[in-house]
Amino acid sequence: MEQPNQTMISFFIIKGFSDIPELQAPIFLLVLFIYLLTLGGNMTIILLVCLDHHLHTPMYFFLVNLSFIDICATTVTLHKILLINLTGDRVISYIGCIGQMYVFGSLVSDELLFLTAMSYDRYVAVCNPLRYTVIMNHRTCTLLASVCWALGFIEIIPYVVLVTGFSCYRSNILNHFFCDLLPIIKLSCSNTSVLETLFIVEGAVLLGLGPFLLTFLSYVFIITTILKIRSKTGRRKAFYTCSSHLTVVILLYTTLIYQYLRPISADSLDYNKLLSLFNTAAVPILNPLIYSLKNKDVKSAFKKRLQFVRVKNTVVKPACIVGLQLLTVKK
Repeated sequence: MEQPNQTMISFFIIKGFSDIPELQAPIFLLVLFIYLLTLGGNMTIILLVCLDHHLHTPMYFFLVNLSFIDICATTVTLHKILLINLTGDRVISYIGCIGQMYVFGSLVSDELLFLTAMSYDRYVAVCNPLRYTVIMNHRTCTLLASVCWALGFIEIIPYVVLVTGFSCYRSNILNHFFCDLLPIIKLSCSNTSVLETLFIVEGAVLLGLGPFLLTFLSYVFIITTILKIRSKTGRRKAFYTCSSHLTVVILLYTTLIYQYLRPISADSLDYNKLLSLFNTAAVPILNPLIYSLKNKDVKSAFKKRLQFVRVKNTVVKPACIVGLQLLTVKK
């Protein structure tokens, strides 16, 4: 179904992970398992923060936004591969493909910006703890979140404009499991130099290097402040408040740099599919695990919810039994 040197294209064919029929069922089960874990883990974080008033702090406010971004990004990217394995339909419309690319790129940008906002929150908490509640008030958190959301969706618009200007494609078979920017650039036979330059200048510098430098500077001040603390207990406690966020930052930036800041080649697209699966599936799964396993507040809130459910069950069940007994006596 190739359409070489065409001036207009109306749809793409998603190649996915494999064309072998015997592998479709295992791939579907694996992707479904990953998606359900991502959905369950991040929804748990969101519900815990909403239900427990002890978690109504700036750090967890940003964490809820991060979990919501992970849910949306995973849904946007994995839903098509699930449909492919269920229905066998690999076709995605041109508009649908561009829309998927735009939403995914915006969510990735939002995630980097929110991680930067969280690094600033950790900087204030460690370096200026006495004024933390004054600086990180409700207005400041809302303003930071609004800027992150808006900027993330605005920054990707130039890429969409340039991609929609492509007039020629070598084929409509997309070597990926969703519509990402690099496979589309590789597929186009139009002049992509402007887009590649924009990708390096804006993507690497503004979207990547900018948030990275702000995060890096925050941690330079944080580490400097921690080293000045005399007691080992104080240093350990201060570092503990930042360890979860720092782990997520290192994990995400490492995979994004390796995936997007390499020369584009046909062979690299196959590796990029695996890296994209890790970014869109494994990282959103690891985020709630990292924040829950390394955070006493989240673990405490989770235990309280479990205890509440157990107590509720022990009260409801005897009440149901008594009710049935009363009905039996009346009869």
